[in-house]
Amino acid sequence: MNFTDFQNIVKKTSIYPNQGNNVAYATLGLAGEAGEVADKVKKLIRDSNGILTPDKRQEMVKELGDVLWYLAACASELGVDLEEVATRNAKKVEDRQARGVLSGEGDNR
Repeated sequence: MNFTDFQNIVKKTSIYPNQGNNVAYATLGLAGEAGEVADKVKKLIRDSNGILTPDKRQEMVKELGDVLWYLAACASELGVDLEEVATRNAKKVEDRQARGVLSGEGDNR
């Protein structure tokens, strides 16, 4: 499956207020799901001494799927294809690598 296909599935399965003009809702969902991934990692450290079992890995994969769903929803709300978001990001980091500035601070390095 490619990003465009996935984004189309997200559009078909999205149910939230003012869809198509509600970037705030999609963004809050993205932040919430990313927080759930972080919480799984926190509990892995706290309860399992940082050992990632196959079951814990699957739980995290499920949460990452939810992150991806909301990321696609955010892109749709912004009127951009997720494929374009991925392509732009890949070009950005490859350019940074070529210039030797992967590390450091600032969005425009």
